[in-house]
Amino acid sequence: MHQRSGRRTAGVRGGARAAAVALLLTGGMLLTACGGGGSPDGTAADKRSGARGGQPAPDAVAPEQGRPSGEEGKNRENGENGDAPEPGIAAPDYLSTFALDVDTASYGYARRTLGDGRLPNAADIRPEEFVNSFRQGYERPSGNGFSVTVDGARIGSGSGGGAGSGASGWSLLRVGLATKVAPPSSERPPAALTFVVDISGSMSAPGRLELAKKSLALLTDELRDDDSVSLVTFSDEAETRLPMTRVQGNRNKIREAVEEMRTARSTNVEAGITRGYEESVKGHRKGVTNRVVLLSDALANTGDTSADNILERIDSARREYGITLFGVGVGSEYGDAFMERLTNRGDGHTTYVGDEEQARKVFVDQLPAHLELRARDAKAQVAFDRKTVKQFRLIGYENRKVADEDFRDDSVDGGEVGPGHTVTALYAVRLREGASGEVARATVRWLDPKTREPHEKSGSVRTGAIGGKLWGGDSRHLQVAAVAAYFADTLRGGDLPGTPALGELASRASRLAEETEDRSVRKLATAIGQASELRGVEVPDGGGDAAEGEIG
Repeated sequence: MHQRSGRRTAGVRGGARAAAVALLLTGGMLLTACGGGGSPDGTAADKRSGARGGQPAPDAVAPEQGRPSGEEGKNRENGENGDAPEPGIAAPDYLSTFALDVDTASYGYARRTLGDGRLPNAADIRPEEFVNSFRQGYERPSGNGFSVTVDGARIGSGSGGGAGSGASGWSLLRVGLATKVAPPSSERPPAALTFVVDISGSMSAPGRLELAKKSLALLTDELRDDDSVSLVTFSDEAETRLPMTRVQGNRNKIREAVEEMRTARSTNVEAGITRGYEESVKGHRKGVTNRVVLLSDALANTGDTSADNILERIDSARREYGITLFGVGVGSEYGDAFMERLTNRGDGHTTYVGDEEQARKVFVDQLPAHLELRARDAKAQVAFDRKTVKQFRLIGYENRKVADEDFRDDSVDGGEVGPGHTVTALYAVRLREGASGEVARATVRWLDPKTREPHEKSGSVRTGAIGGKLWGGDSRHLQVAAVAAYFADTLRGGDLPGTPALGELASRASRLAEETEDRSVRKLATAIGQASELRGVEVPDGGGDAAEGEIG
């Protein structure tokens, strides 16, 4: 399929010089429009599929053809006004479009890696998953769908310094989306869950198969009598250990099947997922939540090791039966990018468990409550007003970007969101000097999980609402999100405006942990302190322990 970028960075209509300039601009890191349709490695983005023909959100600001905006003139990367644009280069559209993401595995795995005394691989760092690991306190909608919160603060206006380099003139804009909290367990629809468990040789290491077995034992106690479970294991081949079985009267049978799992040979994820979906289709029940749950270190080395090819083989089952894929990562060596790509294309999300405490959080506190979906193919589009905004940059979501024109094309994949979830997108925004008025309008579009009817909700923010100071300001939640985002960007070697040094980040996280009395923030401070020590930076004692951050 021909790939088109939502940035609308112009094609070249003539001249070798214009072609070179266009190529240079499309490679820029600092965005004037952030709805690109490709992933960093140049492959098609995870959330790109289906026919074209959608439209941007109705409140999007149309570009003025023939003149630049945002990064005007010859120095677009630095956002400076200057000469007229090169011939054949269209103006940016000031739209940012992306699929919603509730994954948290990148943060969990990074903290596990730091706890083991190693810095995480920069390629495994996804800032949105760090940010989405913390509660943000958004107002919840009264019914199905989303609430939309848009706010922010000035990065460089905090007292006592520590705002980081390049902060002058920049603000942090937060777009927050939230769904209604989960109903009591007795009120949710029944679930039909197919567990696909990796029993390859690599899963014999501590904290892998044994942790997976404990996790499933915990969940078996939490499921209702009218739920159903099947169990598939895989190494070099896949085997059905338990066909779809009602929980009522069979809890011991389920526990025995789980306990009998033993490690063997290589890792054929393709065989496991294919068999898992076959079992899910066989045991499909109308009116219930049908889900495949993959527990693995995702270190595929046998069979087809391409996430796209694997998902293509089970695509019809996914679409026809509405089966979603939930990935649970384990192990100190973990194929994070592979697992994330699988679940992105499998209409699901990922998390990571490193110990029994985290397993209990995921399999007892979260998974049973989040089985039902609130929204399918959810996308967000943020329209920035060119009269007030000079530059903007979306923090993270690189592999979740969607072409702007595909925002209202419901055949293009978005993200799946469950009850009680929140999604946060942070933008670094540089306002025009003396600007006053609307800064941005955020619109979320989703499909009803049962009827597939589309719905939209919007919210906006004006300059006065983002003029307060970030550090030491009124919103502790916004500050926690900022610390998480800056930490992630630092780990992957980024250059966000206003990024504090690691020592300052650790100090801020420690103070926020005391002010909020939030254990998850204390754990964030610990992780930042560990990263600082590994980089030889002296920081205050962050304290705390090392379990996964909060979700919701």
